[in-house]
Amino acid sequence: MSNNQKNTTTTGVLSARSAKAPFERTTIERRALRADDILIDIKFSGVCHSDIHSAYDEWGGGIFPMVPGHEIAGVVEAVGDNVTKFAVGDHVGVGCFVDSCGECEYCQSGEEQYCTKGVINTYNSIDYDGKPTYGGYSQKIVVKESFVVRIPDSLGLDVAAPLLCAGITTYSPLKKWNAGSGKKVAIVGVGGLGHVAVQFAHGMGAEVTALSQGMSKKDEAIKLGADHYYATSDPNTFKELAGRFDLILNTVSANLDVDAYLSMLRVDGTLVNVGAPAEADKYHVFSLIMGRRSIAGSLVGGIRETQEMLDFAAEHGVKPMIETIRADQINEAYERVLRSDVRYRFVIDISTM
Repeated sequence: MSNNQKNTTTTGVLSARSAKAPFERTTIERRALRADDILIDIKFSGVCHSDIHSAYDEWGGGIFPMVPGHEIAGVVEAVGDNVTKFAVGDHVGVGCFVDSCGECEYCQSGEEQYCTKGVINTYNSIDYDGKPTYGGYSQKIVVKESFVVRIPDSLGLDVAAPLLCAGITTYSPLKKWNAGSGKKVAIVGVGGLGHVAVQFAHGMGAEVTALSQGMSKKDEAIKLGADHYYATSDPNTFKELAGRFDLILNTVSANLDVDAYLSMLRVDGTLVNVGAPAEADKYHVFSLIMGRRSIAGSLVGGIRETQEMLDFAAEHGVKPMIETIRADQINEAYERVLRSDVRYRFVIDISTM
């Protein structure tokens, strides 16, 4: 390493001073490269709804000032002395976490997201050195080699960015609950997560039904790979689809009529939640008992599965629909996400910072 790479790196960031405060451009120091570290020149950072929950401190425990962003796509600028998987110039990504204990049963099995010591999130987390983590609304980031993934050449860095959260959040449960040939899968919500989930489920070979409040997204959902489309605002939808699905993947962050959705499952079917509403859901246990149905949740995937997801996306042409924004549009972008005025993911062009 050259001498400057042994020093901390000053980088521009978009930072919120407190909950719901507007973002401001400021600077932070990234740590000096350790032997197993990679310095990444960030090109694009996706905007996830969980960024908003965190920046508004809706889930509590917010660490301010906060630099959100866990959908990071960029180029390797420097590597530590012991790095072997990556070289300067490689296209790489960083997702929702940047470290874990590496020793517990879940880390050992490649599911670092469930680390029993507590996974270190890419932002709004306290690293093992006691310092807060800062995310991808930033020009540069330093990350351990083992928490970096390779972005296939056929995926543009801009469309790859949302796959680091939206992609793995939907790919992981679809794989876990065996979406594939012969399976009938419903995706609730055709938004930032749902429009990617439709593509993955289609790529896996499932018969895919998209469920959205109204009919405005039907044409797009069909183009993305949905075989069927229904509006959940129509009460006949739940009657027509009763007992239909092996798997329902709920991607929305609003509270649903859980019993109504459970009624659409076959015997042994599962409703998997990846959307996270702030308020608790309610349901009747009989909705489960009468069909031996299950309710489940899923976080993201581990590093190995995230790499697998990116390779699958490249092979099957899974690409998020994005709107690229300048850094100075981030406050407006948050407002637009909250009123569902985006088709379907915002991505910050970090070169505008």
